[in-house]
Amino acid sequence: MTLAHDDLGPRTGRPVLLVHGHPFDRSMWRPQAGRLAADGYRVVTPDLRGYGESKSGESPTGDTKTGLDIFAKDLVELTDRLGLERFVLGGLSMGGQIVMQLVADHPGRVEALLLADTFAGLDTPPAKQARYDTADRITGEGMESYAKELLPKMISKQTRETRPDVEAHVRKMMRNAPKEGAAAALRGRAERPDYTNGLGDIRVPTLVVVGSEDEFTPVADAELIHRKVRGSTLVVIEGAGHLPNLERETEFDEALSTFLNDSGVHP
Repeated sequence: MTLAHDDLGPRTGRPVLLVHGHPFDRSMWRPQAGRLAADGYRVVTPDLRGYGESKSGESPTGDTKTGLDIFAKDLVELTDRLGLERFVLGGLSMGGQIVMQLVADHPGRVEALLLADTFAGLDTPPAKQARYDTADRITGEGMESYAKELLPKMISKQTRETRPDVEAHVRKMMRNAPKEGAAAALRGRAERPDYTNGLGDIRVPTLVVVGSEDEFTPVADAELIHRKVRGSTLVVIEGAGHLPNLERETEFDEALSTFLNDSGVHP
């Protein structure tokens, strides 16, 4: 599977791989990619399978779902093609769950972690069913009304009132997400494993970030991850919702840069 991606910064810089959430694309990480590349890191931001400019690929069994293990496998194949043996790995929301899957499958490839606005556990039965129902819905009617409903929960009220640029960017990503890829990811995500116990096996520096107003993965979820990952750092971005990297990019970037420097993960 060939993933569309951006590859910024010096080729000799320490690699950083950033994984977007649902239903977004690699432009979600634009502020962080620019900042880190300017600091001397090599930053790779892919579009996941079925999102952005990356195709959905062929399922050998004809399944209309993409498991998080498939996303993780695609990312490892991308880093192999780019010659990146070890890298800093970050993900937000679904991207964070894909990151947890990748670390479980390939622990030796990762030298530091960013887990932003994500959730390690399983869905409740109603939440799991809601993913299947939403997948069927967007397959039939597309992303327009889904994006409209989701937007007020994605970013905080304060962001909507003060950052029309962020609201427009988030709306555009959601509306433009290919419905087939988004639906396949929802079905696969409904069947994901529980990553909670595996968090205790993580042995690399880890930064956990969450927006104080996140409705999808509230601060309590981030606190749980922080407790499970020994030696991890927790940062709560005040006034931000589910996308603090866009809503409060200055604070988010500073937290990430400080973490990398304090962890000795220099460019």
